[in-house]
Amino acid sequence: MAKQEKKVDAITSMDVDFAQWYTDIVKKAELIAYTSVKGCMVIRPYGYAIWENIQRLLDGMFKETGHENVNMPMFIPESLLQKEKDHVEGFAPEVAWVTHGGNTRLEERLCVRPTSETLFCEHYADIVHSYRDLPKLYNQWVSVVRWEKTTRPFLRSREFLWQEGHTIHATAEEAIEETERMLNVYTRFCEECLAMPVVQGKKTESDKFAGAVSTYAIEALMHDGKALQAGTSHYFGDGFAKAFGIQYADKDNTLKYPHQTSWGVTTRLIGAIIMTHGDNNGLVLPPAVAPIQVVIVPAAMHKEGVLEKAEEIRAQLAAAGIRVKLDASDNSPGWKFAEYEVKGVPVRLEIGPRDIAAGQCILAARHNGEKTAVSLEGLVGAVQEKLREVHDGLYDAALKNREAHTYQCRSIEEIQTALAGGDGFIEAMWCGDESCEDEVKAKTGAGSRCIPLTQKQLSDTCVCCGKPAKCMVLWGKAY
Repeated sequence: MAKQEKKVDAITSMDVDFAQWYTDIVKKAELIAYTSVKGCMVIRPYGYAIWENIQRLLDGMFKETGHENVNMPMFIPESLLQKEKDHVEGFAPEVAWVTHGGNTRLEERLCVRPTSETLFCEHYADIVHSYRDLPKLYNQWVSVVRWEKTTRPFLRSREFLWQEGHTIHATAEEAIEETERMLNVYTRFCEECLAMPVVQGKKTESDKFAGAVSTYAIEALMHDGKALQAGTSHYFGDGFAKAFGIQYADKDNTLKYPHQTSWGVTTRLIGAIIMTHGDNNGLVLPPAVAPIQVVIVPAAMHKEGVLEKAEEIRAQLAAAGIRVKLDASDNSPGWKFAEYEVKGVPVRLEIGPRDIAAGQCILAARHNGEKTAVSLEGLVGAVQEKLREVHDGLYDAALKNREAHTYQCRSIEEIQTALAGGDGFIEAMWCGDESCEDEVKAKTGAGSRCIPLTQKQLSDTCVCCGKPAKCMVLWGKAY
């Protein structure tokens, strides 16, 4: 990433302290505020507006694929959680418990949902009886609680917002197809809406979701070379159905166990946006999820006709469906420029008396600072094109960053050498033995992120033990 002149003193340079840079941005851009409960945050209006746009776009994609929204309870009885052994063991360290209702001790502890598989299974057992009842394609938008020890806004908090899809199907083939379809939906969303390239892959056995037969994920690379899991999609097989006694009568009138999936993304995506596109002047938002896509900053507002023309432009852009704000406050233009840079507004539109006389305005792109004079005739089309340029520029820069920090290695020593100059993705072959997976992480700090769906044959031997390799794994240090 090219070095940039630092314009906002309150934001630490990412080259100096990346973690502090991140914290400065979430506070300075007014995305969050801290609370009296460690690991819990207030998502402020600007931050929540980003989430609302993520939610709106994803919800539309879910509905296009036939899913319906539901809402499950927040509380799960301990006996219900215990029905699936692997699942409860996987979440036990992070579960928050309710033991009292008012002053009365509860007869049975209630778990504050860390995820809702058990609740959906209980519901499916009540409503699924025949092949005619299948499939059920459900999703919910809720908050969940996981009692994390180390927290950071958006990336890892004790309460966070997410969507969790839960579907149930007559056959394994249908459920696997659903698992893969939703992985592709997440990929398309990240790349087309967040301008964030991702690697699709399957998790290793040691890293899959508790209770799943297989887990698929999308992995993105952040500015600092660390990986971030941006979304997951799980195939459960019929394990949950057997644990919860879910059966249906098939067309031949025999009882069968259905097959299930779940998939989810969280407010962690906002953290991914910050660390993929942000710079030393603040946020840089992809146009698709930016609360304000264009901010109009008028110059010499006291002069006749300037505010009127600015308002005319605002109304014109708004009518075209562009999220636009006219800042007619008495703050100086310089203050406004810095303010909207911190907030990552994709395009700034400048207009003053000279521009009006020339029948033009100035468009400034947030991601690269380039300014372009455009005619007021056909302005809507020019702004829409500029927004597309911003998206494409952000995606290309993120892809180049990933390519520049992806290393192909054939030994642990090569991994150590590659990571000595900074973190990144490692592509290396693996024998499939968990002990080798553990040893690579112990010696290099890079854990297995996924087994990419697009494979490369880098060598015939495992990067760790030298035995015959089964597949290529993507390794990296992660958030």
